[in-house]
Amino acid sequence: MILKDIWLDVKAVQARDPAARSALEVLLLYQGIHALIWHRFAHWFYTHKLFFIARLISQISRFFTLIEIHPGAQLGHGILIDHGCGVVIGETTVVGDNCTIYQGVTLGGVGLEKGKRHPTLGNNVTVGCGAKILGAFEVGDNCAIAANAVLLKPLEDNVTAAGIPARPVKKDGVRIPTGRVVQSEAIEQMQERIVSLEKELYELQQKLEQQTGELRHS
Repeated sequence: MILKDIWLDVKAVQARDPAARSALEVLLLYQGIHALIWHRFAHWFYTHKLFFIARLISQISRFFTLIEIHPGAQLGHGILIDHGCGVVIGETTVVGDNCTIYQGVTLGGVGLEKGKRHPTLGNNVTVGCGAKILGAFEVGDNCAIAANAVLLKPLEDNVTAAGIPARPVKKDGVRIPTGRVVQSEAIEQMQERIVSLEKELYELQQKLEQQTGELRHS
């Protein structure tokens, strides 16, 4: 299975990198492929609870490739890490099949709690140079994240997102009107504010009931 995944990764580079001349060249000279090979062995040890060996392999890989992939990350097949320097992929990240990840990308987590805290990418997702995807949410199939974007919220299938924070700018290849994006953001802000007010109201009600109970017993 590991050898099959490695071969599919090599073929993905050949198919999607115009500079790739042969499978042998890709296998021997592409650091993205080397990082994936190291990771697939590290992940095997990780899934068998040999955590120290798994982390040792990942650190050796990081030293030689400048690509850091936590051994717990789950990677599909046919992945292209193009150039790759500075790529960071966190422990609970899931990357689907046939994804393309460019240099400087971070698939990171937010918060210090254990459990799922990194993103899940669907199939055929492209993440541009320097983009950051932070948090435990899903990015749908066939999405594209623009260079240097910072994505903090989930995306539906077939969406292109850009900006800081990243917002959908295309859906199914059709540009989303700016007014619709602004309106959607305003609705989200209103919903968040309503949730916050409901929480404050509940806390105030609890305090009033507590004070009423104390007065009755006094």
